[in-house]
Amino acid sequence: MTREHDRAPGEQSAEHPKPLGVEKWLFIAGVAFFLPVALIYGFWTGWEPVGTVALALLVGLYGLAGFYLALVARRVDPRPEDNPVSDVDEHAGEIGVYSPHSWWPLVLGVASALVFAGVAVGWWIFGIGIAIGVVGLVGHTYEFSRGQHAH
Repeated sequence: MTREHDRAPGEQSAEHPKPLGVEKWLFIAGVAFFLPVALIYGFWTGWEPVGTVALALLVGLYGLAGFYLALVARRVDPRPEDNPVSDVDEHAGEIGVYSPHSWWPLVLGVASALVFAGVAVGWWIFGIGIAIGVVGLVGHTYEFSRGQHAH
């Protein structure tokens, strides 16, 4: 059995699997599926412009994401999701930093409701919603920069 330092660069092992393998191949499989579908659809409909272009753009979207993940997989460290023998507790971690007693998300929600209602009801409500949204966004952004939670 070879030891870890005897492995060639890029060679997979149980301790260090290749990262982003599933995601990369999922998008590449999307290209392999949608490219023939786009060609068959185009040929069958006499190259109808809307559907053919939409399917061709879908092939490009899947190809772009798959190519990006293939490039990034070379540069990132393996995640717990990439190791088939990892435990559930290895996946746990910090998701984000959220203030437990913040009122600013409520202010932002009210502002969003006013903005969307303003589009349907009247533009003056839209302006009020934008103003409240700016105040809420500034308050939410700088919440940890002042008061008892200041860093």
